[in-house]
Order: sequence, then structure tokens, then C-alpha cells
Amino acid sequence: MSEVLTEKDAKKQEYSKKKSSKNKNYKNNKVDRFELQEEYKQRDLSKKAPKKKVKKQLKKEVEVEENVVIQVQAPLMVKDFAKALDVSVSTIITKLIGLGIMASQNESIDSDVCELLADDLGIEIEISAPGVEESIEESFELDFEDPEKSLKARPPVVTVMGHVDHGKTSILDAIKESHVTSTEAGGITQHIGAHTVTSKGKKITFLDTPGHEAFTAMRLRGAQITDVAILVVAADDGVMPQTIEAISHARSAHVPIIVAINKIDKESANIDRVKQELSEQNLIAEDWGGDTIMVPVSARTKEGIDDLLEMILLVAEMGELKANPNRMAIGTIIEAKLDKGKGPMATVLVQKGTLKANDFVVSGIASGRIRAMNDDKGKRIKKAGPSMPAVILGLSDVPNAGDLIYAVKDDKTAKTIADKNKEILRENKLNNANKVSLENLFDKIKEGEMKELDLIVKGDVKGSVEALCQSLLKISNDEVKISIVHSGVGGINESDITLASASNAIVIGFNVRPNINAIELAKAEEVDVRTYRVIYDIINDIEAAAKGMLEPEFVEEVQGRCQVRQTFKLPNNNIVAGVYVLSGKITRNSTIRVLRDDKVIFEGGISSLKRFKDDVKELQTGFEGGMVLDGFNDIKEEDSFEAFIMKEVERK
Repeated sequence: MSEVLTEKDAKKQEYSKKKSSKNKNYKNNKVDRFELQEEYKQRDLSKKAPKKKVKKQLKKEVEVEENVVIQVQAPLMVKDFAKALDVSVSTIITKLIGLGIMASQNESIDSDVCELLADDLGIEIEISAPGVEESIEESFELDFEDPEKSLKARPPVVTVMGHVDHGKTSILDAIKESHVTSTEAGGITQHIGAHTVTSKGKKITFLDTPGHEAFTAMRLRGAQITDVAILVVAADDGVMPQTIEAISHARSAHVPIIVAINKIDKESANIDRVKQELSEQNLIAEDWGGDTIMVPVSARTKEGIDDLLEMILLVAEMGELKANPNRMAIGTIIEAKLDKGKGPMATVLVQKGTLKANDFVVSGIASGRIRAMNDDKGKRIKKAGPSMPAVILGLSDVPNAGDLIYAVKDDKTAKTIADKNKEILRENKLNNANKVSLENLFDKIKEGEMKELDLIVKGDVKGSVEALCQSLLKISNDEVKISIVHSGVGGINESDITLASASNAIVIGFNVRPNINAIELAKAEEVDVRTYRVIYDIINDIEAAAKGMLEPEFVEEVQGRCQVRQTFKLPNNNIVAGVYVLSGKITRNSTIRVLRDDKVIFEGGISSLKRFKDDVKELQTGFEGGMVLDGFNDIKEEDSFEAFIMKEVERK
């Protein structure tokens, strides 16, 4: 037994010698950072080795390096920000309390707060705002500009809009030469929201959306996929409220409009009256000297249908619609649903490249491999090129209509992007107050010299709506532009809220109120709805908001002057200036301009202001005190300090 103990003791002694010799090496030798890292990795971590000393040495070596700019996406959680800056969460929370912000580690902070914290900690950061498309494109380069020589002509994508019962579906029926209405009534589920027709050897893709609200709802999600809008107006009814709404929706999307004047076979049809009413909406027919194509058609007799298709192709040709078919596909989800037998099904409109069966794809938080792909006729296909619709199977989740879908190289990339989008979605939910309102207008609209406020105006009678619109437009000037996205007579409905959400506009109601559904939708979409009984109250509110939108004018206001009579050095090497106030006053929040021989040598803030040993908020004329400047120590006796503040002046 004694022999065994002796052997153990010998091993302990041997280990102790090795340990002490290694310690000496760390103390005596200046080790290169990378050699030190390698040695640290190779050591047996189970043994009690001098880890702290190694880490300390590494830290010193790292500090010697040049300052690294840390990339941060804001807004983000406090704990994530602390991790990015490599500081403790408690340090960040303490700094936040100092700024007057009470936030837990799971709460989000915006870019301004991040910058303040980083400056306070002496760390340089670069902030970027998170966004699903931006993060995908930057990280994985899924979208890029195609070379001009790779672009080839693609079919136009057309949306049909108009008032209820004016014949939208009937015209689509006539174009397709099939009976969509009857098949839908029979419950056959081959309606996929998009289909293609061929006219004169050229293909046209039609989006069969329920109307302008669905069209705008998709645009709200960033899906700008329509090339041409067909506005259907009945020749016997003329322009109706929903017709005007459809025009506003198409215009806000900057889509060319072709008017199809339907039901010309009816005895009560009056084409000239329709053209007259449309001219009041600034849609002037070509034969009336305008630039809007208007085609008289009859869905029942199919008269004018070929002319309509010809005009669509003409507008498409003028638009020079092109895309590169030989690249990884990018498309938009037209509609999606969960089929009990087949799983998630999505209708995709391909915009760039060619989508193939067995491609790995990602759309928002959904990813997967295309197991099967059908065309709009229900036929199994292997690929779909630009402007072609297809139904795909194989996604992990049901994607959102309007989301982009990307083809990627492998399953791992698809899952990585989907996970990243989940994270961004979570962040955006925590920071979702992004709609414009009269209160936050000044904060929200800061990009570019031209400021623009979009309004949707609804009133009780046509005369008051027109008068109100004219008065509001007069508020516009060189720096602030008031734009009326849509105006109409009647209560505020869901269509108005959808358009406001897509256009980031404010809804103004004069002697009208929103209906219950519109109120609920406005809450969900965070649309600012204002209702008034007096027209001057509207003008005053918008004028006040417009003044807030102007760039604020700042004027320098000198508060006082003082002279340095003596200087003192603190243990932390900061210089305290003993000053005597000659005129005015010096306040704690003043900016100090240091003058030497009447030349400005420094401008900055005050980090400490004292009278005797007490901290004070200000020093008045004739008083003495001590002052430490923020980031400046080259202070000499007889220097002059000029205290000033920048005062915001209201613009007229």
C-alpha cells in the first residue's frame, strides 16, 4: 500500500514541476497572440492550468489591435446587444438607467439608444435596420441585377378590377373561353388565382383576384407583380364608387390602366357618358385627346375581346417587359392553402429565372423541396419561366400571399434563411409601430428634402369633398407636398383602410364615420383615421403636421462667457478649469466653445460643473466654479469659454 502511495506522490510532484515551469514560461515569454491561442487550445483543460493568465494576456494583445467596427441590426434585445458588444447585460441595463430608460434584458432598444450606449462604452458600431428581403439578399445574394444581354421578353401580367357586377369575371370567362363561375359553383378546386392565355402567338398571364382590395393587399406585402390593370366599367351603369376606388388603387401602384367598357350590347349602353365620367377622374380616352386606352367590349357576345388582348400586348410591348430565364428563380406567392391530403400548396408567379421541379425553395418562414408542380390547367409540369403561374407542393409551412419565393442551391440554405426570417419576424412584432400618424409624422418622414403626406379623404357630399381636397392641396409648398391618394363620398370602409395601409396614408373623414369592420382593420393595420365635423379643424391639424414635417431651424443662443483663472489636475489626468463667469450664465447642458486669442480651438459638452465641492446645474455672473470639459484637457489660464445652446425655431 505504501508503494502505491509513494507512486502517486511522485506523479503529483512531477505534475507540480511541469505546472510551475509552464507558469514561468507564461510570465517570462512574450507570446504571439495566435501561438498563445493554439497553446491554450492544446492544453488539457481538465487539469488546473493558469487559464486566467492566458486569457488576460490574450485580452491585452487584442486591445493593442485597431478598433473594430461592430455590425449591429437595430432594433434588438438588450441581451443581444450586450452579446454583440461583448459586455455584461447588467452593464447595458445600468447605462440604460443612466439614460432614463427602464428596460429588461428581453426588451428591445432602437438604433438611437444603441448609438448612445456604444458611444458611452467607447465602442464603434455600425447599425443597419432588419428586413426580410434585405437580410436574404445581403447574406445570400439571392436577388441581383441581371446583365442586359441575358434579358429576354416575358409575357405581361394583368389584373382585372372594377365595380361589383360590371362584368370582371364574365370578361375573364370570355377571354379564357371557359366558365369559371360555373366550375367554382360546382366545387371543383382548380381555381388557382392565375392563368395564361395565348393571343396571336403571345402569352398573357391574368391574375384572378377578387378585386382591387386583394390587389392592394398583395401590394401591401411588397408584391408589385402587375404590369397592366384592366378597369372594367359597365356601359349602362358608368363610373361607380368602387370604380373610383379601383382607379386610386391602380394609380398608387403606378400601373398603366386599360379601360374595358363592358356591356355595349345593352340598349341602355352609353359609351360617351362613360368616357365623360372617366375624364372627371383624369382618365381621358385617346380619341378625346388623352392617353388612356379604352376598348368597348361585350363579354356576352365576345365583341371587342380580341381588340382588348391586342391592346394589352401593345402596352406590354411599349413597357419592354423582360426577365432573365437562365438563373435561380424568384417569384411571388399569389395564394396559399393547407390541403389535408397534400399539405401546404402555394400558387407561385415566377418573376425572374425558371422554377423547376425538385428545386429547393424558401418563402418567408416556409422552406422545402418542390415535390410536384402543376400549371394553371392542372397539368403536371417540370418547369415554369418568367410570368408563368404554377402550383407547388413540398413547403414546410403555408406561406403568406405576397411573399417572395426564392430558389436556392440546397436544403441547408433554405432552412437557414427561413430561420433568419423567423427571427426578424419576432423582432418586427416587438417593434411594430411603423405606420404614419399625425402625431409621429415628423419622426417618420425624414428621408429626402421633399416631404410627402398622403391622405385619403372621405366626406358626406361631393361638394364638401372637392372643397376639402382643394384646401388641403394648398397647404403644399416647396418643402412639404400634400398628396390626395383617394377621395370619395360615403363612409370609411375596409377598402379605404387597405389602401391607406399600402400607401402609408392617413384617412380623413368629414361628417362620416368608419364602419365596425373598418375600425377593426384600422387597429390591426395601425392606420390613423381622423373624423371631423368642422372643415377648418382638418385644415389646422394638417397645417400643424406639415409644419412639423419641415426641417427644423436651429439658431445658436449664447448663454454666457467665463474666463479660466486657474487649472488643476485630477488623479485620472482630467484637467479642471477654475473659471469666473464674466457675463450671463453657464448651465450644465451648455455646449462650450473654447477660445484662445479669440480663435475657436474646441467645441464640446461639460462633463462636470461644480461650485466649491458641490455639483451645480448653473453658474451665474460673478460666481466662480470648477469645470471639466468632455474629451478636452488642453486648457490654459486666460482661455475664454463661451457657453451656448442650439434653439429650435418654429418654421412658418
